Amino acid sequence: MGRKKKKKKVKVLKKKIEKKKVNLPVKTSTGDQKIEIKKIKKQPTEKKIYGVNDFVVYPKDGVGKIVSIEKAKIGGIESQNYKIEIAKDKLTLQLPINKQSHLRPICSTHQVNKCISILKSKPKIKRTMWSRRAQEYEQKINSGKIYELAEVVRDLNKNTNTIADQSYSERQLFEKAYDRLESEFEVVLKISQEDVKKRMDKALGREEKLEEMQ
Repeated sequence: MGRKKKKKKVKVLKKKIEKKKVNLPVKTSTGDQKIEIKKIKKQPTEKKIYGVNDFVVYPKDGVGKIVSIEKAKIGGIESQNYKIEIAKDKLTLQLPINKQSHLRPICSTHQVNKCISILKSKPKIKRTMWSRRAQEYEQKINSGKIYELAEVVRDLNKNTNTIADQSYSERQLFEKAYDRLESEFEVVLKISQEDVKKRMDKALGREEKLEEMQ
């Protein structure tokens, strides 16, 4: 009798297991379908494409004009380059098109007016060693940012052309920033260098000071 009972128990267990086996696919049928997770591709950023005769600013050298787009081989690799002429320094640059992010377009007339306002404002001179300030001014000039250029011109302006009023390094940095700003204003406003100079000097208060000296 004991053996028969054991057999029944085994049969019952088997049936339960079979039921589970039958039910398992039903429960997991939806889960078994693998959902494909597609990676969202980032939209490629649209780069500014400059053309021949466009004026651009190369931060380390200032305003230049793209005179042509030429093919060149550098290290066995062929690339297309912008040929940029910087008339102020009589300099010609070759910049690969895939590195055009190093360039910026010339500023707008609105930005010129903002720069004039900066030139009219009160200088902000830090009370730190000249060597540190000179380094900061140099970084601002080479940043290529138009407002930072205007700030350097304003802060180093002495309202005079007398060499004794400025150290040699101060005057060098002032003239470098002044020339960069002047050349960009000339291109944007489409007026002569003389007219740009008058407008800048008036904003800096240099015109009045120079008249008093004469």
